[in-house]
Amino acid sequence: MSIALGQPAPAFSLPGDDGPVSLDQYLGRRLVLYFYPKDDTSGCTSEAKAFRDLYPQFVAANGDILGVSRDGVASHVKFRAKHALPFRLVSDAEGTLCEACGVWKQKSMYGRTYMGIERTTLLIDEAGLVRQVWAKVKVGGHAEAVLEALKAL
Repeated sequence: MSIALGQPAPAFSLPGDDGPVSLDQYLGRRLVLYFYPKDDTSGCTSEAKAFRDLYPQFVAANGDILGVSRDGVASHVKFRAKHALPFRLVSDAEGTLCEACGVWKQKSMYGRTYMGIERTTLLIDEAGLVRQVWAKVKVGGHAEAVLEALKAL
């Protein structure tokens, strides 16, 4: 399934690096929900650091950020501490949120096909509605583009 603009973001309650996380906790604020393949890999680290560096501006625009991957909580704790990430990371180990958001896709690398997270970002408004979707994200300049869209809401 894929996410359509204007529809409610899928409800979720998942373990985070510092306790349970649910969509309801962010109602009344704008939320950047970004899906990434794996903790501490080069692209995922670059993306997380870009969001980290702009985080004060996201907060100033009544926004927050949640990173989601299928890595476990222990991995998220290490990743977040290692890179001083100010936002929470969510473990979707079973892939339910990934499936609901349509980011669990067949991928290929070096002729091998496999299932994995397609780097995707959702911008969710204060009422929990999806306002923008970035699929097949390229990391360079992405955090800045998301910040501009957040400010424009």
